[in-house]
Amino acid sequence: MNPINNLNKLFDSRVRLGIMSALIVNDEVNFNELKELLEITDGNLASHLKALEENDFLKVEKGFVGRKTNTTYTITKAGEKTFKAHIDALEKMIRATK
Repeated sequence: MNPINNLNKLFDSRVRLGIMSALIVNDEVNFNELKELLEITDGNLASHLKALEENDFLKVEKGFVGRKTNTTYTITKAGEKTFKAHIDALEKMIRATK
């Protein structure tokens, strides 16, 4: 089977790839941590997070730390499975070029 078939168009964006990479290795990541890690604006990050949430790849929890709002994100089982398949396909494509 051709590995390109397992690539997911949703992960073409470097921002979404970064979000999913951060979530797959951490139990949860908050909005400000993602913004700092990816070096992007609030609005840009929010739009990418929304796309991933709409596809059930991440779960959003809103709460407070003291009086400040705190939004955290965790990867869903579906998100983890789809992202791992995407990364595996990329690795197979890279190995095929050697």
